[in-house]
Amino acid sequence: MPEPTAVMTGPQADPDAEPFYLATGDEIELFRAAYEQRIPVLLKGPTGCGKTRFVEYMAWHIARDRSQPVDEPLVTVTCHDDMTASDLIGRYLLSTDGTTWLDGPLTQAVRSGAICYLDEVVEARKDTTVVLHALTDHRRMLPVERLGTTVQAHPDFLLVVSYNPGYQASVKDLKPSTRQRFLAIEFSYPDVDLEADIIAHESGIDAAVARSLAFLGNRLRNLDEADIIDGPSTRLLVYVGALIRKGVTPLRACDVALVQAISDDRDVQTAVRQVAGAVFAT
Repeated sequence: MPEPTAVMTGPQADPDAEPFYLATGDEIELFRAAYEQRIPVLLKGPTGCGKTRFVEYMAWHIARDRSQPVDEPLVTVTCHDDMTASDLIGRYLLSTDGTTWLDGPLTQAVRSGAICYLDEVVEARKDTTVVLHALTDHRRMLPVERLGTTVQAHPDFLLVVSYNPGYQASVKDLKPSTRQRFLAIEFSYPDVDLEADIIAHESGIDAAVARSLAFLGNRLRNLDEADIIDGPSTRLLVYVGALIRKGVTPLRACDVALVQAISDDRDVQTAVRQVAGAVFAT
């Protein structure tokens, strides 16, 4: 069986429409099984390969299977170095009437039964991720120290986190005490045929150009494996396709949406331009 692969796509025109997603492995079945057992899920994979879209796709379908709908079936938090536990759990706010407690996004999801998705969770401070522990074992509860209480998770709540193991330094890896609380699904970039379908769908370009872009991405990722460059995400290839669709020449579109995004190193940029020139010269 091929390795589960996520599909990166652009923003949806209609937020209520089914998110576009193509699977190449058993990631959908694995996620559904995890959700049915309320097992927290860890998504691992390179940037721009579609981890976020996969969660959106699953949340959309799960929301439609629920007997009791929730206003916001997916709560997404982009983690960063300055994020504190209060940013996730909540804080008191001052107002003319005194102080008012405001739930953070994690607490809101815990109460409502939404799927809470913490994107790039290792970017958060270690003392922040510790608050997840009681949510990711049999207790399924969230301690709220400032209120002196705990919030029991709604039966439908599920915690999903993601990170890019190839990008993160070892000092930002997940601690074993956190990591071993999740079912892990590994993602990679799609093969050329599937990626061409994605690029064509998302950018609106014809199949031949989409295949050329997918082939270009595959060639550049071979350089990534040789530690020459960081290979392009499917997201970047979609951007190139969108520019070509609007009349920008393929090489110019590659230059502004691919070459410049991959590296500032002149030698690396020259190498990428040469590969792009060879692909679009054929």
